[in-house]
Amino acid sequence: MDKKIFNLALPNIITNITVPLLGMIDIALAGRLGSAVYIGAIALGANIFNLIYWNFGFLRMSSSGFASQAYGARNMEEVMNVFIRSLTIGLGIGVLIVILQFPIGKFAFSLIHSGPESVLHVKTYFRIVIWGAPAVLGLYALKGWFIGMQNAKYPMIVAILNNVLNILLSALFVFVFGMKIIGIALGTVLSQFISFLVAILLWWRYYRRLRKYIHRKTIWNRQSIQLYFKVNADVFVRAFLLTLVTTFFTFASSGMGETILAVNALLMQFFMLFSYFMDGFAYAAEALTGRYVGAKSPFHMMVMIKRVFFWGISVSITAMLLYLIFPEQILQILTNDSQIIESTKTYLFWTLLIPLAGFAAFLWDGIFIGATASKEMRNTMIISALVFFTSYYILTPLWGNNGLWFSFILYLLVRGVIQTFLSKRALNL
Repeated sequence: MDKKIFNLALPNIITNITVPLLGMIDIALAGRLGSAVYIGAIALGANIFNLIYWNFGFLRMSSSGFASQAYGARNMEEVMNVFIRSLTIGLGIGVLIVILQFPIGKFAFSLIHSGPESVLHVKTYFRIVIWGAPAVLGLYALKGWFIGMQNAKYPMIVAILNNVLNILLSALFVFVFGMKIIGIALGTVLSQFISFLVAILLWWRYYRRLRKYIHRKTIWNRQSIQLYFKVNADVFVRAFLLTLVTTFFTFASSGMGETILAVNALLMQFFMLFSYFMDGFAYAAEALTGRYVGAKSPFHMMVMIKRVFFWGISVSITAMLLYLIFPEQILQILTNDSQIIESTKTYLFWTLLIPLAGFAAFLWDGIFIGATASKEMRNTMIISALVFFTSYYILTPLWGNNGLWFSFILYLLVRGVIQTFLSKRALNL
């Protein structure tokens, strides 16, 4: 079982580690433009797109869950139905986002409480990166489908390509052509489109043989579509609340001044780094859970859950030790601004609690997605979000930024605890 977990987890960890690496590079590029305003602007701009894209995380999640269950049941016709549905809906939503970019932007900018210079840079970033929406959501659908097919290699290749291109292009535009925020944005959107095209080529190379299983009458079958949208409606609510919490965190930081905004943007990189390591095991659990649900093998699923939690706890302990021993070295990678580094040290102890509080939530998310246990995921997130906002509004006036971080850690812990209690019912064990 460990071999199956690591065959899926390791490529996904490599895939995921490039994502926080990219965020760190963008922050690092902004951190060398001579002002904390640029760090805050990149953090706010990235969070606007998190607010947009994470709401459509159901494209990846449902694609993975349905594809893995069809794969486990050896139903290749449904495997192709899932592929076509997810990709078509993803591209359609992406085009719609581009069309509606002005009202979306107006709403997003209204949430920012920073100064006019920061807002101007965020608007510049947004107006360029928004054009990559079809490519991003198309990649969501493709990534989920690949994972559902127990193939973590192709998402790894595409993610590495996307992030290496993004880093190289952004650095080129910023340092060679002196384009600052515009350069970072251009590097982002160009890498997104190139990566989407490469993902399509990889699908064509390896999976085009499955075209013989395409039957147009079954793709948009009413019963299958009803189930698809029922699960996606629950996952949409879950994704919306997840995005609301994480995005609100940054917007709340912006109301505490430019320095706290920059501090929290740096500290959130510790969370992102941990989350993408942990998501590697969550994706493995997701693919294997769907496979064993489709194959009707609860015994293998239970063995897998025990082993994936063992490795999840091991990763959490490792992350805590790294954050305890090397916090300043990590911060120096992100910025050379000594004043911001000193300000950040005041809040570093919160990073030690992130792995301990968050590992169970990540792993159960993957398991529930593979089982398409969307109702339980939705209910967990509703309760957790309520806990976060209640804690925030009570504690932040008293504790300031410490109150914000306490609320976030509590939110992660509550998610894991609730999912643990719901797991037997969600998995029909």
